[in-house]
Amino acid sequence: MRGSWPAIAAQAAGTCFAPVSASQVGRILADSDLKPHKVRGWLTRRDTPDFWERAADVCALYLNPPEGAVVLSIDEKTAIAARSRRYPGRLAAPGAFARQEFEYRRHGTASLVAALDVTSGEVLTEVITRNDAVTFTAFLDQLNRAIAPDKEIHVVLDNGSSHTARHTKAWLAAHPRWHVHWTPPPASWLHQAELFFSALTRRVLRHGDFAARDDLIDKPEAYTIGHNETAKPYRWTYEGTPLKTA
Repeated sequence: MRGSWPAIAAQAAGTCFAPVSASQVGRILADSDLKPHKVRGWLTRRDTPDFWERAADVCALYLNPPEGAVVLSIDEKTAIAARSRRYPGRLAAPGAFARQEFEYRRHGTASLVAALDVTSGEVLTEVITRNDAVTFTAFLDQLNRAIAPDKEIHVVLDNGSSHTARHTKAWLAAHPRWHVHWTPPPASWLHQAELFFSALTRRVLRHGDFAARDDLIDKPEAYTIGHNETAKPYRWTYEGTPLKTA
């Protein structure tokens, strides 16, 4: 932070009648408890009229799934990069962090579509080459064939283009046992599939070393198989109502 004080002082010199030293800048910032070098991310919620109605609907589905129905949360994770480090890393040791080389080679990308069973926690993933409505409905066809025909299916979807396309809406209209619960935009935090993708990113992708695109495909698949062996549903408690201020 201290290194930026001269730059702030120089900027202030052009707008003040008297020059300001770097040390003065430091004292002013400290006295005012200002930290301009720190930025916290923020997402302004869109003024969607039915935001809370949609949020409550999705949460009600999680908290009280219809008896005998299949409840799915479906989403895609696109453009996952297959990267291998140029030099080998070093494993963690007592008193020392693991070390990982920052230079890497690229080996292409892969995309996944995942369907999470909300009541069991199990996940079905599939590698996709394109993220479009035709690919998405082909995945829905696969699920539709696998699920017993006497079961109603409730699915949580976000407002991605492959989900809201005319082709997808026509498919849904032709399959009346599928009931869609749309998340409000933007509200990925209401999408349980995103919880699975978050864990996959932390445990496999973020620090992964993938020698080829096929390696990138194989490791998430192995993670999903392991996940399903001990799968449990997420413990959802939020009811979808506006949060109270402190």
